[in-house]
Amino acid sequence: MNKRNLLTLALATAAIAACATSPVDPRPAYSESDLRQMDAVHRRDFHPRGIAKMDRFDLDRVQRACNQYKDNPPEDLAKALQAEQIGAIKFPQGELLGDWKKGQKIAQSGRGMTWSDKPGSANGGSCYNCHQLSPEEASYGTLGPSLKGFGKLRGNTSEIQKYTYGKIYNSKAYSVCSPMPRMGYSGTLTEEQIKDVVAYLLDPASPVNR
Repeated sequence: MNKRNLLTLALATAAIAACATSPVDPRPAYSESDLRQMDAVHRRDFHPRGIAKMDRFDLDRVQRACNQYKDNPPEDLAKALQAEQIGAIKFPQGELLGDWKKGQKIAQSGRGMTWSDKPGSANGGSCYNCHQLSPEEASYGTLGPSLKGFGKLRGNTSEIQKYTYGKIYNSKAYSVCSPMPRMGYSGTLTEEQIKDVVAYLLDPASPVNR
């Protein structure tokens, strides 16, 4: 290889390395003015009906930052927000495993929180919209990772139970801009429902782990 080719190769390698180690742009993708305009459009076009009220457009700090930075906030901000979310998890005392059979029904159900649902009616978890869980299910989403064999692969220790409960309760405590809904934090699922879903994921008798 001649000197010119060697120089070209060296420059190309340096350019690739520079791209691979480039820092995240700390500037927000959207300004405060942009966010206000987006919010105004939502509130203009959405009309409250039944249990679906306008407060669904009220963003907390995490949602606002993830929107503003297109799900990639600066590291220091992400760490601070994630710490807040971890502190917001309400872990119950005692056993975290519920009834996996009830958890299966919750995971399969996509009902709840629409304008036509009655206040206080039980919500589903819509888990199969994004995940594969039991190999018996013929249809499932792929937005989230497969959870087939979740407990079989990870075991059923108290630490795993706590992690699984926390992840379902508030996914943003573990990945600040996670697209997974904050099931417990938002009040979508009750404490008992989350325990049942934890059991569905971890119980050796659950079809997820067979």
